[in-house]
Amino acid sequence: MKLALLLVVSLLMSVSAMAQSLTVSGRVTDKTGGGLPGVTVLLKGTTTAAPTDVEGNYSLSVPNGTGTLVYSFIGYIPQEVAINNRSTINVTLAADQQTLEEVVVVGYGTQRAEAVTGSVASISAEEITKVPSGNITQALQGRLPGVEFTQSSSQPGASMQIRIRGTRSISGGNDPLVVLDGIPFPGAISDINPNDINSIDILKDASATAIYGSRGANGVILITTKSGKAGQKPQVSYNGFHGVKEVFAKYDMMSGPELFALRQAAGQFKGQLGVDEAEGVDTDWQDMLYKTGITSSHDIGVSGGTEQGRYSFSVGYFEDEGVIPTQQFTRYSVRGSLDQGIGKRFRVGFTTYNNYNLTEGNNVGLYNILSLSPLASPYNADGTLKRTIKMPLDETWLYTRDMLESGGLDDLWLSQTRAFATYNTIYGEVQIPGVEGLKYRANLGLNYRQSQGGAYTGAGINAIDPMTFSSASVSNAQTTNWTIENLLTYDRTFAGKHNVNVVGLYSASQEQYDRSRIAGRDIPSDAFQFYNLGRAAEEITVNPDEQQYSKWGLLSWMGRAMYSYDDRYMISATVRSDGSSRLAPGHQWNTYPAVSVGWNIARESFMEDVSLVNMLKLRVGYGQTSNQAIPPYSTLGLLQTRPYNFGPDDFATGYYVTQLPNPQLGWEYSNTWNYGLDFAILNNRLTGTVEYYVTNTDDILLSLGLPPTSGVNSYTANIGATQNKGLELSLNGVILDNLNGWTWEAGVNVYGNRNKIVSLASGAGEDRNNWLFVGHPVNVIYDFEKVGLWQEEDPYRSILEPGGNAGMIKVKYTGGYNPDGTPVRQINADDRQILNANPDFQGGFNTRVGYKGFDLTAVAAFQSGGILNSTLYGAQGYLNMLSGRRGNVDVDYWTPENTGAKYPNPAGIRSGDNPKYASTLGYFDASYLKIRTITLGYNFQSSNWLQKVGISNLRFYATAQNPFVLFSPYHRESGMDPETNSYADQNVAVTSGTPSRLLTIGTNTPSTRNYLVGLNVTF
Repeated sequence: MKLALLLVVSLLMSVSAMAQSLTVSGRVTDKTGGGLPGVTVLLKGTTTAAPTDVEGNYSLSVPNGTGTLVYSFIGYIPQEVAINNRSTINVTLAADQQTLEEVVVVGYGTQRAEAVTGSVASISAEEITKVPSGNITQALQGRLPGVEFTQSSSQPGASMQIRIRGTRSISGGNDPLVVLDGIPFPGAISDINPNDINSIDILKDASATAIYGSRGANGVILITTKSGKAGQKPQVSYNGFHGVKEVFAKYDMMSGPELFALRQAAGQFKGQLGVDEAEGVDTDWQDMLYKTGITSSHDIGVSGGTEQGRYSFSVGYFEDEGVIPTQQFTRYSVRGSLDQGIGKRFRVGFTTYNNYNLTEGNNVGLYNILSLSPLASPYNADGTLKRTIKMPLDETWLYTRDMLESGGLDDLWLSQTRAFATYNTIYGEVQIPGVEGLKYRANLGLNYRQSQGGAYTGAGINAIDPMTFSSASVSNAQTTNWTIENLLTYDRTFAGKHNVNVVGLYSASQEQYDRSRIAGRDIPSDAFQFYNLGRAAEEITVNPDEQQYSKWGLLSWMGRAMYSYDDRYMISATVRSDGSSRLAPGHQWNTYPAVSVGWNIARESFMEDVSLVNMLKLRVGYGQTSNQAIPPYSTLGLLQTRPYNFGPDDFATGYYVTQLPNPQLGWEYSNTWNYGLDFAILNNRLTGTVEYYVTNTDDILLSLGLPPTSGVNSYTANIGATQNKGLELSLNGVILDNLNGWTWEAGVNVYGNRNKIVSLASGAGEDRNNWLFVGHPVNVIYDFEKVGLWQEEDPYRSILEPGGNAGMIKVKYTGGYNPDGTPVRQINADDRQILNANPDFQGGFNTRVGYKGFDLTAVAAFQSGGILNSTLYGAQGYLNMLSGRRGNVDVDYWTPENTGAKYPNPAGIRSGDNPKYASTLGYFDASYLKIRTITLGYNFQSSNWLQKVGISNLRFYATAQNPFVLFSPYHRESGMDPETNSYADQNVAVTSGTPSRLLTIGTNTPSTRNYLVGLNVTF
C-alpha cells in the first residue's frame, strides 16, 4: 500500500513538472527591426541555451515559467529579461560599439564575420549604390580585393568579365558561380537589377567554395536580394536616377591636312586624291555619328511583415541608350518574395525574379567610320549625303547619325535581341520535433530563359553596290534549368560557449539548352524585316554549325560541420562529392575535402589589457575543388558534314571526324592554401584584412589542336597544370566620427596575382600557336619587343635588318655576337618575346565625407603594370597603316626632320599593308587610376513636414561617372579611356594572330562620361 501511494505521488509530481515546463520563442532584432542571427539566448544560471536563426528567431524550452533569459551577441549590449510565464518574448538589442560585426552569407547559412574561417569578401547594398548603375559588375569594379572586373564590351547592357584570384583553366571555364537567393543562377548577370540587391558575398578560397563543389571552382558570388522584415509595417520605396552620356574621348584620328601630309611622307599615295576627296577638306566623321546618350533607372518596391512572415515586391525599369545611334539596352524587371511561418515549426516561401531585356543596335560598328578619309566631303553638290565615299583604293558605304535616327534606316538596318527570363525558388522548412536545433529544408529552383535575335539589312544598305540583295536572319535560344536541394541542419549552442552547426545536403540539377538560326536573302518587302524568312526570293540558309543543343546534369552530396568555442577557436570542415554528366563514364564522380581554422587572438586573456586591439583573428584554410566547365559532349567524337557532287543533279552528304573522343576525360583539380589575418584597432576605427593564397590546378581541361596530318582538328583532354598565388590587403577607416557634425570614412584595397603555367601536354615547354608557355602566365603576348626606331647612325642595321631603313621599328635582338661584337644573324622569328600581360597589382579606393545632411562620395579603381593591347594602333586594326590609304590614327611618325618620333617612317619597309613589326605599336603600359564615380548627396533630416506626408527617408544626389583618368600612358597618348572593350577577335579588321581570350581595345563603342541626378524616397 505504501509503495503504491509512493508511485502515485511520484507520478503526480512528474505530471506537475511536465505541466510547468514552458517553450519560449520570439525574435531578437536591432534598432532598425532587422533580425539578428547568431544571438545566444541563455537561461541564466543553467547551460540551457539556443541561438537565433538567420531571421533572429529562437525557441527555447525552460523547466518552468520563472527564471531569466540572457540575450548576448558580440557588438551589442547583453540584455536580461524575466520570463514571467510568457511563451513569446521579443527583444531589441542596443549596439555596444561603433562598428557592428557583420553577418555574411557563407553558402547554405550565415555566420558573423568574426566567426568566418574562409576567405569571404562582402559588400552591402549601401556600398553598391554608391555607383549608380544598371549593371552589378560596373558597380563592383575596384571594390573587392582579389576580384577583378574587366570590361569585355563597351556596348549598352554588356557585363564585365569576372575573375576571382586569377585564371586557373586555359580552355575550361574561369567564370565564377553566381548564386541568387541560395540557388545557382543560370542567367546573365546583367539580368539582375542592382536595386533589388541587399548584399553580395564573394567566396574566394577553396575552404569557402567547396560547399558548392565543382560549380564553385572559380569562386562563388552569393547575391541576396532585399526582403521585408517580420513585424515591419508596409513600406513603399522609390529609387531612381536619370542622366546623360557623352563620349569620354573620340578615337584619335588624323585631320584632313594631317592625312594629306602623311601621304606625302609615305610616298605610296603621294599627291593622290580619291574621287570624293579634295585637298583642304577636313571632315570629322565621328562628330557626324555620335549622339548624346541617356541612361535612366526607376524602381518601386513594397515590403513589410507580420509577426511570423515577411514580404517584398518590386518592379524596375532601366534604359541605357548609347552614344552610337540605335545602340540601346532596356530591361524590365519584376521581383517578389514571401516568407511565412506556420505555427512554431514550419516555414514556407518563394522568391521569383523575372525580367525582359531588349538589346538593339549591335550591327552598327565604328570601323568603317574611322577608316573614312577626312579629306572627303560627305555631301554632294546639291547638299545631299553621298551614298559611298571613294578614296584612292577603297570605297566605303556612308552612314551618319541623322541617317540612322531619322533617315529611314531605323527600319531598314536593324539588329535586336529580345530575352525573357524567370528565376524562381520555392522552399519549405520544418523544425524537427524532439531535437532542439535540428531542421530540414527543401529548395526547388525552376528557371527559364528565352531569347530571340533578329537582324535585317535592306537592299544596298551597308554595301557598295546599291543592288545588293536585302538579307535577314532570326535566331532563337532557350535554356531550362531546375535544381532541387535537400538540407538537414543542426545548429545549437551548448553552455553558452560551444556553438555547433552541421549541414547535410543532397542536390540534383539539370540544364537543357537549344538554339537555332536561319537566314535568307532578297526579302520581298522591307515591311517583312526578319519576320517571315520563308518568303525570301533567294536562298534560305540553315547552317548546321549554327544549330545547337545540349543537356547536362549534376548530382551532389555534401556535409559541413562548423564548431566555435567561446568565439575564440573555430574550425570548419566540408566534404563534397559531385557527379557530372559532362565527363566520361568511370570518371564522372569526385569527392574532395576542405578544412579551415580560426583563432580570435584578441579574445584571449593575455590580450585583455591591450586596449589598442579590438579584434585580431588568424585564419588558415585548405581545400580542393574541381572544374567540369567544358562544353557537354566533349568526351565524344564530333562529326562535320561535307557535300559531294556527282554531276549536276546528283550529290551526297558525307561526314568526317573533327574531334576525337576521349573515354578518359575527367575532372580538373585545384588545391588551395589560404592564410588570412583580420584585425580591428583604435576602438574599431581601423579595420582590415591581409590574405595570402596559393592555388595549384592539375589535370587542366584543354582542347588540344592536332596537326593536319592527323585528319582531325582537336580533342579535349586533361593536360597540364597552372599555379596562382597572390597577396590581398583591404583597409577601412573612420577618420572623423561626428566631429562638429563632420564624418569621414575611407577604404582601400590592393591585390596582386601571380599566375603561371606549370606544365603542358606531353611535357612540352610551349605551344606557340596558342601563346602558351611553361613558366609564364596564361595571358601573355608572344611577339617582338619594340625598343625604339632605327636611326641613321645606329650600327649593325644592315646585319640585323637587311634592306632596312632609318625610321623603321627596331625590335629586341636575342641572338649571339661574333668576337668582334657584330650580331651573328639577322632578326627572325626566334627573337619574339614572351611578354607578361598581367598587371603587377590592382585595386581601388573609396571615401565618404559627410556634414550633417550632406555627403560627398568618391570611388576609384586602379592598376599598375601589365600590357594593354590597343588594336587601334597595332597591325590588326588596319587604322595605323601609315600609308595614307584611309583614315589613320593621329600619331607622331618619323621623318628626316623628326627623328625623335615614336612611330615609324611611313616610307619604310612594310609587311603587307602595315609597317614591318607594326603589331608592336599596339602595346602600352596598362597602368591607370580611374575615378569611377563622384557623388554629392543630401539626406533630409527628420522633420514635421516629412512626417506629415508619411516620408521616412528622402535623399537627392548628383553623380559624375567616369569623370577623369590619371597616370595612364595610353590616356596620355590617345586621350581615351584605358579600359579594354573587346576580345582579341572582335572589333578588328584581322581576327587572326592574337588568341581570342586576351582582352584588347578595339573599335567598339567609345567609353562615356555620365552625369546623373537621383532620388531615393521611402514612405
